[in-house]
Amino acid sequence: MRAEDWDQRYAEQAQWSSGPNELVAELLAGLPPGAAVDLAAGEGRHALWLAERGWRVTAVDFSDVGLDRGRARPGADRVDWVTADVRTWTAAPGSLDLVLVAYLHLPVQEMADLLTRAVGLLRPGGSLLVLGHDVANLHEGVGGPQDPEILHSVGRLEPVARLLDVDRLAQVRRPTPHGIALDALLLGRRPA
Repeated sequence: MRAEDWDQRYAEQAQWSSGPNELVAELLAGLPPGAAVDLAAGEGRHALWLAERGWRVTAVDFSDVGLDRGRARPGADRVDWVTADVRTWTAAPGSLDLVLVAYLHLPVQEMADLLTRAVGLLRPGGSLLVLGHDVANLHEGVGGPQDPEILHSVGRLEPVARLLDVDRLAQVRRPTPHGIALDALLLGRRPA
């Protein structure tokens, strides 16, 4: 999708809950605050949640309309809101303690390139959390994008996982009002 398509979606209605994804919150709750980026932040729900916990957060998305929704929320002044394409946005190498990529779906090679670059942005010991719709969700789950070329899987995340000390690499089940959705998860740390 193009930025204009997402601008239209966000202009029509709020897309997600105001709180963080439950698994994201569970996995990140124990990390000590530092510098973080939320790539493809959308309306900023994860960026705002991290900022509430003392993180210095940059929320990056190509939809200014989505980011405007986040900018209008309480606590938004604690987040640096950046309108940019996550495929080309960058920070100084080794400058981040956390890179969060939640429900960003790109063609396989573009995603691999982005995630490899994301590992390079982490300080030694910094964490990468990737969560997104699994390709198996097409036939065994509900919701999500229907293009298998942009969905995640454990196999598709393995090349990036090899760059990390992996805490978790798995397919996970997520309850929704319409049934169970299947997501792929990668959580790991850049080796010291």
